[in-house]
Amino acid sequence: MNSTNCQDFFQGLIESRQRGKPTGTCSVCSVHPRVIGAAMTQVQDEDLPLLIESRADQVNQFGGTCGMQPGGFRDFVFAAADRIAFPKGRIILGGDRLGPSAWRSEPAEQAMQNACDLTADCVRAGYTKIHLEASLTLKGDPEEEHGGSDPDLIARRIARMAAAAERAFRESDRVGGENTASPPVYLVGADIPPRGDRPVQEGFGAITEARDFQQILAACRKAFVEASLEDAWTRVIGAVVQPGVGYGDHAVFAYDRSKSGDLIAAAKQHSDLIFEATSTDYQRPEHLSQLVEDGVSVLKVGPALTFAMRECLFALECIEKEIFGWTYKARLSQLGMFLDKAMRDNPVHWQGNFSGSPQDLYLALKYSRLDPSRHYWRVPMVADAVDFLIKNLKQVDIPLTLISQYLPRHYPEIREGRLTADPEELIQASIRMVLEEYSAAAC
Repeated sequence: MNSTNCQDFFQGLIESRQRGKPTGTCSVCSVHPRVIGAAMTQVQDEDLPLLIESRADQVNQFGGTCGMQPGGFRDFVFAAADRIAFPKGRIILGGDRLGPSAWRSEPAEQAMQNACDLTADCVRAGYTKIHLEASLTLKGDPEEEHGGSDPDLIARRIARMAAAAERAFRESDRVGGENTASPPVYLVGADIPPRGDRPVQEGFGAITEARDFQQILAACRKAFVEASLEDAWTRVIGAVVQPGVGYGDHAVFAYDRSKSGDLIAAAKQHSDLIFEATSTDYQRPEHLSQLVEDGVSVLKVGPALTFAMRECLFALECIEKEIFGWTYKARLSQLGMFLDKAMRDNPVHWQGNFSGSPQDLYLALKYSRLDPSRHYWRVPMVADAVDFLIKNLKQVDIPLTLISQYLPRHYPEIREGRLTADPEELIQASIRMVLEEYSAAAC
């Protein structure tokens, strides 16, 4: 799929809704090479595009939490594609939650300039799906009575970022005086989850009010026109909303379409747009399907993928201890210990998200669905421990009884010959079990 077809792909999602047979796509938000590789393998034989996104705080012009700029993230994804001969032309790169929130500690003008610079950098790097988000109040902003920002201010900021993206696209490399790439498509919205994707604690996640959705959409349309961005507005393909799904440390708030009725009705009034959920991690397969049926065409997932990978790695470490640990002389990977040390040595990625007793913290760091460990797999001592774990287990034939004990979901696949007990294959299979649920829901 080339960049020209990318716009056609999203238009196809819109048209499928208009025909009354909605389809969707999975948006993979991860910077882990095993997750990216599993996602590519998942669609390798399906002739489908693969949407991979980076978030503004993860990847930006200053390196972000992952130490990558947009061009570096593109190269990282393309290198993963080269390793398994996945066609790079089928990859759609997206910028998730591009906006000033990553720089809330800066004065508002500086935060907005950073956001515009990042948006432009993403377009120059070949990102074609751009989510523009500016709902959080910035330093010096007046707050409305409801505690949020003025919708017109949000819309003007979104339009300002769109203008930066349009300029970057016009200034991109040209062939024969004409830009050969497809212009970016945009999603707008005024809802992002609280810090850490933590939902409200009322038994279900936050839900975008239909009137708020209508209000921000109208404000954005007005702001684009005032900024002479009418052409860009024709490429606004959808809105990002919160449809009532979410998760906490150990709980998941499942989609309940009866609670989102007003939002679903509002979506039907805008048949030329699609919805994207802020996060759909850990939703059950039937709820993913219901989201697509109700107009949420882009199902975003990230932590659930690295959570599944971490579960498998922890299970493999248990297997390693059973096979080698009985002698008390064998060298073990000690993956769990090194991961815990890495997280405690540099708590910047989770500090403030967790509270409670030392035991609560211990359990949250290892098992929380917020998946704080996803930020630490690239730390050298953690990466080395993973490599050593895999090396140890590759030296032996893992008994099926240990697979049954610690990885029971994969036991039937191995017995039926659909999977081997190779540790790398088991890790990939664990990630793909999650992705398969998204593929089924999107059809």
